[in-house]
Amino acid sequence: IVRPVAMASEAMLEAKLQASSLAPTHVKVTDESDGCGAKFICECVSAKFEGMGRLERHQAVHAAIAEEMQQIHAFTIKAWTPAQYAAKSSGA
Repeated sequence: IVRPVAMASEAMLEAKLQASSLAPTHVKVTDESDGCGAKFICECVSAKFEGMGRLERHQAVHAAIAEEMQQIHAFTIKAWTPAQYAAKSSGA
């Protein structure tokens, strides 16, 4: 049995990340593919990223949306700890 998979969307990806074990304090997903759902940029801020390298952070985000990643062509991840995000946001 083949089940149709819903096309990935900003809202769907944000909801999935918010509900994940990452418990992010900020998530923003932007569709860069003119609406076809194949190319996204993701900002994710989570205290769970403390002590993780960039590769580990990206793997954690990918794991949270593994099912959706099967239909996404490009997914750029910006994963920060709350302290890193605060410093970035304040322009420091």
